[in-house]
Amino acid sequence: MVILLYSQFLNRSEVQEDATLPKDLHPLVLEKKETLVKTAADSGISIIVTDEFRSFQEQDSLYQKGRTTDGQIVTHAKAGDSYHNFGLAIDFALLDKQGKALWDTAYDGNGNGKSDWMEVVAIAKELGFQWGGDWEHFKDFPHFEMRFGLTIDDLQRGKRPPQNSLTASKN
Repeated sequence: MVILLYSQFLNRSEVQEDATLPKDLHPLVLEKKETLVKTAADSGISIIVTDEFRSFQEQDSLYQKGRTTDGQIVTHAKAGDSYHNFGLAIDFALLDKQGKALWDTAYDGNGNGKSDWMEVVAIAKELGFQWGGDWEHFKDFPHFEMRFGLTIDDLQRGKRPPQNSLTASKN
């Protein structure tokens, strides 16, 4: 196993420089999103991905909520300041038995005495996602992202992760 991982590390593609903006989720993020939904379902937890790739225009529109348009503030990230803008993030909600979206972190729909929300978080982390609920300043409980070792500054300068990478959860 160690030799296989080391071999894959040596043969992995390097970070792309001066790449164009993506138009969808990164292939590995897409794959892990689908695995998250299936693994949660296998545990008796229904979830829905409420947001994934966001264009800069969509990000700016969300940023205006609660500022210059009606509604509550839902993001502190302007266009280009979110991993969603680079296809590296998803947001989720639980689904109750009637199929209604819930953002209730205490809900136990599968009846195992554990928070379904935190069970989903554990699954996502196992898959390599970082959770917005772990952030120190602005807690973003529905948010998961894969950084591939790249900062927002890196992404803004045109760096992109390889199309398949073992380094998705690198800080």
